[in-house]
Amino acid sequence: MEENNRLEQKIAGILNDARASYATHNRKLKELSLLRFKSSSLSLFFSAFSKTLTPLFDFQRRLASAERTVAFVSAFAAARDPAADSDEFLDLFLRFLLLAAPSANKTARFRACQIVSEIILLLPDDAEVSNDVWDEVIECMKLRVRDKIPGVRAFAIRALSRFVNDTANSDILDLFLEQLALEQNADVRKMIVLSLPPSTATSQVIIDCTLDVSESVRKAAYCVLANKFPLQSLSIKLRTVILQRGLADRSVAVSKECFKLLRDEWLTKCCNGDPLELLKFLDVETYESVGETVMQTLLKADLVKLLNGASIQQYISSGDAEDGNSMHCAPSIQLIEAEASLYWRTVCQHLQSEAHAKGSDAAATMGTEAEVYAAEASDKNDLLEKILPATVDDYIDLVRAHINAGSIHRFTCRQLLLLGAMFNYSDATNRKSASAFLQELLHKPPEHEIDNEGNVVVIGDGLSFGGDNDWAQAVARLARKVHAALGEFEEVVLAIIEELAQPCRERTADYVQWMHCLSLIGLLLRHAKSMRLLQGKAIEPDELLQSLLLAGAKHAHLDVQRIAVRCLGLFGLLERKPRAELLKQLRISYIKGPHPISVEACKALIDLGMWHGPQEVDRVLNPHTSSKITSEKKSFSPVNFSDLERDLDVDTLDLLFGGFENDDWADSLTGNEDECVHAVLGEGFAKILLLSDNYPSIPPSLHPVILSKLIYLYFRDVSDHLQRLKQCLSVFFEHYPCLCANHKASISCISKAFIPVMRSMWPGIFGNSGGSSFMVSQMRKRAVQASRFMLQMMQVPLYVKETQPESENGSTEMPQVIDRCAEVPFDCGEEGLALRIAIEVTSFHSKKTAAEKSYVSALCRILALLQFRLSEQGPIKLMRRLLSRTVECVSTEKDLVKELNRLAEHLMTADRQPDQEFLQDEVNLILGKLEIDFNLDLDGSVAMPQTPAAASTRTRVSRRRVRIEDDDFDEYSPAFTVPATQQTVRSRSQRASKTVAMSKMSATRSVRIDEIEEQEEEDDSDVTSEDSDEY
Repeated sequence: MEENNRLEQKIAGILNDARASYATHNRKLKELSLLRFKSSSLSLFFSAFSKTLTPLFDFQRRLASAERTVAFVSAFAAARDPAADSDEFLDLFLRFLLLAAPSANKTARFRACQIVSEIILLLPDDAEVSNDVWDEVIECMKLRVRDKIPGVRAFAIRALSRFVNDTANSDILDLFLEQLALEQNADVRKMIVLSLPPSTATSQVIIDCTLDVSESVRKAAYCVLANKFPLQSLSIKLRTVILQRGLADRSVAVSKECFKLLRDEWLTKCCNGDPLELLKFLDVETYESVGETVMQTLLKADLVKLLNGASIQQYISSGDAEDGNSMHCAPSIQLIEAEASLYWRTVCQHLQSEAHAKGSDAAATMGTEAEVYAAEASDKNDLLEKILPATVDDYIDLVRAHINAGSIHRFTCRQLLLLGAMFNYSDATNRKSASAFLQELLHKPPEHEIDNEGNVVVIGDGLSFGGDNDWAQAVARLARKVHAALGEFEEVVLAIIEELAQPCRERTADYVQWMHCLSLIGLLLRHAKSMRLLQGKAIEPDELLQSLLLAGAKHAHLDVQRIAVRCLGLFGLLERKPRAELLKQLRISYIKGPHPISVEACKALIDLGMWHGPQEVDRVLNPHTSSKITSEKKSFSPVNFSDLERDLDVDTLDLLFGGFENDDWADSLTGNEDECVHAVLGEGFAKILLLSDNYPSIPPSLHPVILSKLIYLYFRDVSDHLQRLKQCLSVFFEHYPCLCANHKASISCISKAFIPVMRSMWPGIFGNSGGSSFMVSQMRKRAVQASRFMLQMMQVPLYVKETQPESENGSTEMPQVIDRCAEVPFDCGEEGLALRIAIEVTSFHSKKTAAEKSYVSALCRILALLQFRLSEQGPIKLMRRLLSRTVECVSTEKDLVKELNRLAEHLMTADRQPDQEFLQDEVNLILGKLEIDFNLDLDGSVAMPQTPAAASTRTRVSRRRVRIEDDDFDEYSPAFTVPATQQTVRSRSQRASKTVAMSKMSATRSVRIDEIEEQEEEDDSDVTSEDSDEY
């Protein structure tokens, strides 16, 4: 006993010293090991050690002293005793920790898992531990992975991380992957990511974590990718995804971690510091934007070094044709690889931008500083001249050689075309050579091939010049640079169009010639500065419209129609006032054309309506249209797409909005097409709502109708594959309520759109189709999501749009948050929405169908979340009268009734004058602002029902057992609550008779039978269980 006390005192002293500082750990480990060696038996030492360590398992705070104690104890347990053949102390200590791991005390579980994880990570590979102990440790940690305390789960995962690579414990990896998908705590997700081994099964999971909402998890994912996954082990797709997400991450710490991966691991270790070699791992032809981002990042970090005078001139100066790639070009030209072309293009653009920035700094300063900036700009320009071809003729020969080499070098050709904008064409000789080369480019017909059936197929998107929008932009930039004088670009292009249009006007051109001519017209219209510059040239705008664009829109070939409709939209944007024949043709193509044609016509009509204004477009088609704003219009006019003549006379917005109801276009939502009419309409109307102040001709009463349709389209299940539309609408919904110029109108619009959206989405009511129980459940869940989404939009704070002044230290302050509740009137705020919901709920009859019951329940759950301001006394009084009738509609749902009762108590407290009479004129005024016609009985009571359900007429008998009690004990018995039904209560001093006892037994039996019958009636009700599971 004395030895045990002595050991406990010495161990306690050692632990106290180790708790103070890490510096004493090595010395104290030797003292504790010596103490263990000198003890009479290991069991005695372990008993004293464990008893001394027990208080640590009750210490909840994670102080530095406690962490130092844990580290010291773990190091001592993991240190192998050189005098022993096996680590018997480690076995005993692990078993001791396993007793604490499943404890009911969360602190004990936490400390046990923490020490176990530390020991496992510190143990050497040759540690002598019995297999039984390891099996127990692994099984215990598997159970702790699902612990309810996040810290316990994190240390349990850390403990298992050393066994995740063992083939015998393959279930650990499955457990990690399963837990990662379900884990809510960011620290635990981070620990799982750090513990995952490198494999094909985990690479995609770790890359998916780069989109995690937590910054620490994303950072951990890039750290794991850098340390465990070499560049060669990842596919090209995964490499580009990693760089695309990481370098553009909103967090600076995460982007720095990704840059560290790029610089230290991929560039330095795998590519020996050569950026050109790194680009070969990224497939820049397919992922050009990623390659460009990588080069820009490396250039900004000054990691691109030009060695041995490398430049583009090396591909021109070589005169031998030994390389097999040079057999298609001139002997003095060596073909450039795709990676090299992107490399040199980004380097040259970086040098040009740096030179321009230094030149601007030199112009803005004076003296020596200006001279330094000017010298730096001169050095950049000199280096740029050394890299670029020596002359314009050499540059043209280089580009022409790659064009003649075939379509396989098209990517390199486009990169070289972008370099053309860096040359100086002020010299007449250079401009003449470049102009002749541009003539070749613009005269070159689109690439086409013959399919198996002998049909000619144009390669490309069928809309842009050259079949590619990037190629068209590169050609246009070069042409703009060469022909920089005012109107010169338009004159040169129109002259070529005049030549190409000759067979089209004579109706002798095939569809490839039509495509070539119309694509060049589209290039011109997209980059022309005004319609005035097109007049007086080789072909007039009127002739361009009549003989080419309108004729192409009526061509038999669909590709020709599609590109012609695109050009009609561009032509209308250049005009000060769109022409009637152009608008009529766009409407015909929109209504009667095939789906791809309707998509292009829809885009053109939306662009023209937003550019010129919907009222101006309608006035062109119908000059007698009134210029007054029809503010009384509250809905869009229905459109009959089968009646062509009538639909040409309807307003533009009515025609476009009617496209949502077109069944033919609705079927295309379920297809795999990249674009559809509904997606284009959704984007267009979202822009109109966001910029509603620019279109005063659109009545504000139509805004809720548009918003309702957008929300319905966003939550519609068939819209899931339309990723562009989903992304566009998500950005719109995020900014519409908080950044709109007229935020009062936007909030009012959301409030007014709430009920129409719920009516249109809820299955089984107002003519909405239902389906199977599973489909109905899914539709209800989507409607509930939409309701909560709209509530969140109403409660989002408003941000100031003006630029905030900079502080003294130069940092810009964050946008100021404004409390919109202090600004918006009640009809635009949550009070108006609450009244609309309450009126909607009370409008249903007492006998409701299953769909109506679930619909009313969903509305009431949103109603319970709304808040009332003290300044709005009128809506508070009106809501108190409506709330009692609302509760009666959901009286069978006790939890919902409790929430509504809490709202009623809040309203009763907020009502400053509860005894004041509420007049009918005040009710009419409030309902008039809400634009609702509703008859309210002011004579009704505002008191809430006492019970969730109607009081039963049956006599409910207490189920308490009859106890024989004395009179003296009765006066000390607790007071029981009185039941709702009135009963006669008598106190008896004598024992109940047999007759009374039998009557009570029969009454109890009858009550139970009645309860069973009530339960069966509820089970047979038409309300499905899905209603309750939904919430």
